[in-house]
Parts: sequence; structure tokens; C-alpha cells
Amino acid sequence: MSRLNSSAPISEPSLPLADQCSQSAFYAAKKTFQNREGKWGAAAPTPDHYYCQLLKTPTHTLAISSDGIGTKIEVAERCGNYTTLGFDLTAMIADDLICSGAEPTHLSNILDVDSLDSSIVDVLLRGLQKAADEAGMMVTGGEIAELGTRIGGYGPRMHFNWCATGLGILPNDTKPIDGSSIQEGDVVIALRSCGLRSNGFSLARKILDARYGDAWHREPFDAESTWGEKLLTPCLIYAPYILQLLKNKHSIKGIAHITGGGIPGNLERILAPWHKGAVLDNLHAPHPEQLKLQEWGDVSHTQAYLTWNMGNGMLFVLAPEAVERVLRELQNTKLQAKRAGIVSGDRSISILSPESDAVLHFPYEE
Repeated sequence: MSRLNSSAPISEPSLPLADQCSQSAFYAAKKTFQNREGKWGAAAPTPDHYYCQLLKTPTHTLAISSDGIGTKIEVAERCGNYTTLGFDLTAMIADDLICSGAEPTHLSNILDVDSLDSSIVDVLLRGLQKAADEAGMMVTGGEIAELGTRIGGYGPRMHFNWCATGLGILPNDTKPIDGSSIQEGDVVIALRSCGLRSNGFSLARKILDARYGDAWHREPFDAESTWGEKLLTPCLIYAPYILQLLKNKHSIKGIAHITGGGIPGNLERILAPWHKGAVLDNLHAPHPEQLKLQEWGDVSHTQAYLTWNMGNGMLFVLAPEAVERVLRELQNTKLQAKRAGIVSGDRSISILSPESDAVLHFPYEE
């Protein structure tokens, strides 16, 4: 798949290096697909670098995806609040799976720790249970591994890394959503995010440390919350709402979960394989904390949109005639949805930055 041609965010791993590592892992994995050819669980056609891999069975298509919550964990360690990380982990899995149209059904997690603290583990897994209830998923189990000095973090209590793999199910008589039916002139819908979700925390922490020092998490963000509390805002899980739209027979042509790579990096996944681009001139505005981080870190608009979700947690594509009915249905939920732009025939993504009126261009690399 083509990659975006743009400079790397400040103090984040360079995009070319990250892409190179991801590509190495992807092609090594792809060489194993032959092991299941002609058998249950054979690879179904899936665009390269998609949000999940599709697998074939005689009666259903399965979707499988893995992810974690990264260095947002350090914010929880700093604040001593572990109650909502389960929502972040579940959202990263469920919202990737729903991009294929598959119903997220099962989740298995791995918790790697330096030394066990039963009270923290209990809070984490109770939070995961609540998030799985909201997503309609079953937690099938997992592993807790005590790894000593292989794991580090902030403060004197338990440090950990938390990742999961999820499974989704799609009946064989239902075509997966892969972007192949997207046409020029289709409409891009944007769903409002809640804060940073689970991406761009390495850059955010570096900016706050430079401004406030090591205790940045205790500094007031506003009259109601500290910076630590603000960055710990849990992810909204979009999957149940998208699934309901699909069950109500709304035809969604493509879905982009805005994670690492920001809006252009993720929207490209569903547009570039089909030689389409987008003009986004009506996105949700960035959150105040994103604008402050951008200002204090001297982060360019281009880098900001490649690092953070900038107020937009998920985008999906509809035919123009379907837009009003879908927006009306979403008005009855806690989601904030709006018409964000249109699909173009260009091999690029253009964004009108709501906070600056600058037009940002993200051409694809061949």
C-alpha cells in the first residue's frame, strides 16, 4: 500500500522507520498464510495494512486484530487511577475489528508486570470487564506475566504493559467492509473523539515535561482537572454504535479508526488501495488540550494531524443519499457525528485545519 509523504512528528519514532518495522512484520506474517490455504481459518482477501485480518470458515468470516494502550499507562501510574484503562484497551481492539464490518465478540489480554500488585490488577480487570460489557465482547482469558526489571514505569508501585487480541465474526453472506465500493463524491462522516484516546502520548508527555517538569501530571489543566486527569480521559468505544447502524441496514462503504498516524494515515488505509483521496473541510475541532500541546511543543499542523486524532476518533464513508438518515439515527446516541468532507479522485488527503484555516495536503507515496 502507498504511504503518506510527510515529515515525522517531533520526538516520535520517524514514520519511515515505523513503517519499515511494520512492513517487516507484515511480510513475515504474510508468508505464513500458505499454512492455512484450503483449510478452516485460511486468509480471506484483505487490503494490506488493514485494521484486522479476515479469515475464512465454511459459514462465517472471522476478523482478528491485536493492539495495546502504549504509554498512556504511565499517565495512570502518575495519577494512581487505573479504573478506565480497560476502556482504552477494549476500544483499540473493538474499534479496529468493526472497521471490517465484523461484530467484535471475543478478547484475550496479556498483562506483563515487573512485580504483582493484586489491588492494581483487580482494578484493571474490573475495568476491562465493564468495557467488554459495553462493547458486547467476552473476555476469554489471557496471561499475567511477572517479568521483573524487563518492565519499567513511573513511581514505586506495579509497572506494566497491557495488550490484547480480539476476534470478530461476520456471516459469509455479508460482504466485509474494505473500501472497495467507495466512489468519488461519497461523503466522509466524522465521529467526535474524547481526548487523545490511546495515541500520541510519548510526544504529549515530552511537551508537558519540558513545560512543567517531572510533576506535570499535577499541574492544573483548568479549574476542574489536572493535566494527568485530562490525558487519562478514557476512550469512547465506537463499535456498538457502528454495529447498530449495520444491523439497521445502513450501507457503510469504509471505516477508519483514527489511531497512530492520525487522520491522514488512517483514512489512507481505506482510500489508497482503491485510488481515492479525500477533501476534509468540516472536521470536528481539536480538543483544547491538543491545541495547547501543539502550541507549547511548537508542533506543526501537519505533524499534529499525523500524531493525534485532533478531535476525530473515527471516520466512515457513505453514499450521499444515505447521509441524512444515518446522522438522524446517531442523534439519539452519545456520539457527535457530522459531515466532514467528500471523497475525491486525487491520490491525497487534504484537510482544512479548523483551528488555523490552513489547508494541509497529504499526498500518497507510490
